[in-house]
Amino acid sequence: MHKIIIAGCGNRSRIWIDNIIKRENCKIVGLVDVNPAAINEKKEKYGLDANGHANISDALKKEDADLVIDVTVPDAHLEVVTSALKAGCNVFGEKPMSDTLENAEKMVECAEQTKKDYFVMQNRRYLPAICGLKNFLKSEQLGKIGQISAVFQLGPRFGGFRDEMESPLVADMAIHTFDQARFITGKNAVSVYCHEFNPHWSWYKGSANAVCIFEMDDGSVFDYRGSWCTNGLNTSWESEWRIACTKGVALWDGAEKLCYECDFDLFKGNNPGVNAINPTAMETRGDAACIDEMFDALKNKTRAQTDCRDNINSIRMVYKAIESARLQKKIRL
Repeated sequence: MHKIIIAGCGNRSRIWIDNIIKRENCKIVGLVDVNPAAINEKKEKYGLDANGHANISDALKKEDADLVIDVTVPDAHLEVVTSALKAGCNVFGEKPMSDTLENAEKMVECAEQTKKDYFVMQNRRYLPAICGLKNFLKSEQLGKIGQISAVFQLGPRFGGFRDEMESPLVADMAIHTFDQARFITGKNAVSVYCHEFNPHWSWYKGSANAVCIFEMDDGSVFDYRGSWCTNGLNTSWESEWRIACTKGVALWDGAEKLCYECDFDLFKGNNPGVNAINPTAMETRGDAACIDEMFDALKNKTRAQTDCRDNINSIRMVYKAIESARLQKKIRL
């Protein structure tokens, strides 16, 4: 039986609570939030017999827990995660790992020292289309990947802390797309050049747009064009993807269109046509599939693919991109 503390009772916590209360081997014993009303709201909504706490330290001292779910804001992740790991708990946490690369590296080091597991939510790895795309490219039917391109264009008006961030797009959202690029290619980035900017119509204080060029460890290039204040022609939350390979190109629009074209020759008139790529059949997807893998990894004593030791490679892309934009030069990862 997992005895669980939920740290952070904001809107995102419902995703975790909905999943956990359906599991026979789980019991939520503690809720942590600086706002008592948020704790009471979750207790009443879900009928939870759990104690409320103002901070993670008190919760860990008073509850006999073995698992902590970290749904706090990024700048609180370091304290929550390291406190839980040192107390002997495993941790499942929200992205991004932390508010700085230095803090994220401290969290990975703490997981290594305590020999406990810390898994990070990367729900966009668990979608039928992206898994189908990854498997198709892995078959090398199109040969070796040379360039992978992603376009992300949305204009959400969240309000709150994101509006005040210096790099709201790259620091808070781009982690998903960067992690997807690693997932699709199976490669890690070794360098980045990034230009951040804030369009004159932006409602964010910091840079809501960015163009990034990453060199991957096999010599291929991942380019990213993102905006969090676009005024129209939105992409999906999953971005639009184009992967250029030796023999052809694969495309995913982030929704239903998933296809490839190979052996095309513009001048010889050789056009074999566009072919569909089959999505991977999945019983669960997104958040639920990621959480399922986390629990399975604990049960089977394996590492989930979103283990912090792997995810650090994605968060490193985020903060090195921000550093590149600040210094206006190419940065090694």
